[in-house]
Amino acid sequence: MKLRVATATRDTFSSLSIYNFRLFFAGQSISQVGNWLTLIAQTLLVLRLTHSGVMVGLLTAFQFAPVLILGPWAGLVADRSDKRKLLIGVQAFAMLQSFALAAIAYVDRPPVGAVFAVALLGGIATSFDNPARRAFVVELVPESSVSNAVGLNSALMTGSRIVGPALAGLLISTVGYAWCFLLDGLSYVAVLAGYGLMKPSEIRREGQAEKGRGQVRAGLRYVRSVKELWIPLVMTAVIGMLTFNYSVVMPLLVKRTFGGTEGDFTMLFSVLSAGSLFGALAAARRSEIEVRTVVRAAAAFGASMLLFAAAPDLTWAYPLGLIVGITSIAFMTSATAIVQLYSDPTMRGRVLALQAMVFLGSTPIGGPILGWICDSLTPRAGVLVGGIAALAAAAWGHRRATPRRIVPRRTCVRIRHLATETYASSVSATRTATATTTDNHLELTV
Repeated sequence: MKLRVATATRDTFSSLSIYNFRLFFAGQSISQVGNWLTLIAQTLLVLRLTHSGVMVGLLTAFQFAPVLILGPWAGLVADRSDKRKLLIGVQAFAMLQSFALAAIAYVDRPPVGAVFAVALLGGIATSFDNPARRAFVVELVPESSVSNAVGLNSALMTGSRIVGPALAGLLISTVGYAWCFLLDGLSYVAVLAGYGLMKPSEIRREGQAEKGRGQVRAGLRYVRSVKELWIPLVMTAVIGMLTFNYSVVMPLLVKRTFGGTEGDFTMLFSVLSAGSLFGALAAARRSEIEVRTVVRAAAAFGASMLLFAAAPDLTWAYPLGLIVGITSIAFMTSATAIVQLYSDPTMRGRVLALQAMVFLGSTPIGGPILGWICDSLTPRAGVLVGGIAALAAAAWGHRRATPRRIVPRRTCVRIRHLATETYASSVSATRTATATTTDNHLELTV
């Protein structure tokens, strides 16, 4: 038994034996916690200032609209660039954005417009960081370890969602919103140090795209032509727009439906993230990804959201939130891994940018819609819409992934020939029967 546990542990964390990936993992584990401090503090600050679900939805639109607009071009930049140097520049810009939010939050009455403006700058940083960072993970490990590295990276992201929201709730209730933004800015020191200490000679640089016209359109055509990329991408667009908008639906559900506090919201978010961490670590051991894996994960995610929408109170919301976390990360890791594994190296940055565009970039569309639904009906309705959207995406993906039964041409010709013979025989039999009936009728008449 001990040997099995040791083997499973070694398989799960095998990529951490690689020096560069270990530095990347350590830096991101600190920085991503800081990112969640900012995301949670921004959401709760805008909700406190405006008391409006629509305004919370608009905040997510400002945070992620640049991903929708700049995504394809940012992916092309990642394909053409030295990703390590690009990421150092982007992370330095994001650090300044966090310090700006800290300065705004120190004001007695923070202007909502300024919070939205800085959120827009953060969205610009995200649009360039996301495709470059995710493509960079592939270059840090051997090809045989890509799936494991992707799973561990997902576990890192989801693990930060456990610590980040809980820490944000503690800081907001004790020292205020500004400290969340300040600590986020300081957390970038870790990731910048990690990039700086890496050994460039050990980075497995794959083919870079050369400069030329029409390369963004070429990336779109490439994705459309590969079923293993196109189906998960469309599913991600639907689920990202209507199911993954936790930052809009969850605080409204906790405060309005369950009568909870900001601390209850951050606790529920941490529980959900704990489920995501468990699911990500399980996914890290998976060596093969298929479209059917993505479809099954989407169906499970949709079903868990429907159960969560029926939660009568916070006591039930916690265990159901754990299930939502497990199923949500199962979908996200499988959709991300299949994109990274099936993409051509010279197209990977553009493909990952498209995935980020449809996942994060669809949030500006879904956020205000779900905020309006929660304001007009009930926050439960927002969760219900998310569950139905995930199930619909799974049904569409299953239909498109299932190969159609194509009848060979020779068989078609044979079928037509038999049909012709059958028709001729039936006509002949009908004529004979008619003639016999007429003769009998004449005999009876005589």
